[in-house]
Amino acid sequence: MNIKDLPTDERPRERMIEQGASALSPAELLAILIGSGNTEETAVQLMQRLLSDCGGSLKALSRLSVSDLSKRYKGLGPAKAVSILAACELGRRRAMEVAAEKRYVKSAVDIYNIMYPRVRDLAHEESYALYVRADNSLEGQPCLISKGGLTSTMVDVRLVVREALIRQTPALAFVHNHPSGNKRPSRDDDQLTERIAEACRLMSLKLIDHVIVTDGDYFSYHEEGKI
Repeated sequence: MNIKDLPTDERPRERMIEQGASALSPAELLAILIGSGNTEETAVQLMQRLLSDCGGSLKALSRLSVSDLSKRYKGLGPAKAVSILAACELGRRRAMEVAAEKRYVKSAVDIYNIMYPRVRDLAHEESYALYVRADNSLEGQPCLISKGGLTSTMVDVRLVVREALIRQTPALAFVHNHPSGNKRPSRDDDQLTERIAEACRLMSLKLIDHVIVTDGDYFSYHEEGKI
């Protein structure tokens, strides 16, 4: 069933033109992307069911794969699945652009606000270093140091320090995410922090903080008095 088969006042495209995008539900916005549903459901109904299966969470939706979508839902072929996930990725990148405007690193909250849009939808761990000038402004973009599995990632401390020397910054902050949602550091996290702190001391660099980012929360080694 195509969207054009719906009554005019129920068509998402027409409603968006007349009332604006904010008037539409997430399911209606997604329905615009796919255009049609299947023999039993309109595009809107299909997207309502998809979102219901994701607990109403666009974040959970963004973590699905093209294969997940096209195999589980009749009427969602690879092309439509790609359109949905491309829209999710555009939303994530827009949030990253907004975060990039916050260019000063003065606290763990600043670090969290910069990094959360970048790692919030990840199902694996990634670690980054933020390089900070003497006036607390951020030098360039956060540097991806490593990416790994669900619970850990290998970090080359030499790379962390080397990049600071290349960028000629006197300070840095280290960040990684916990996809599990548990913000508490592991023993490995503590040991890594000690290694980075020691490397920074040897190179006369200031380690501002090591922040663990989760969905809606963070752990700061500096705030906890561990740096």
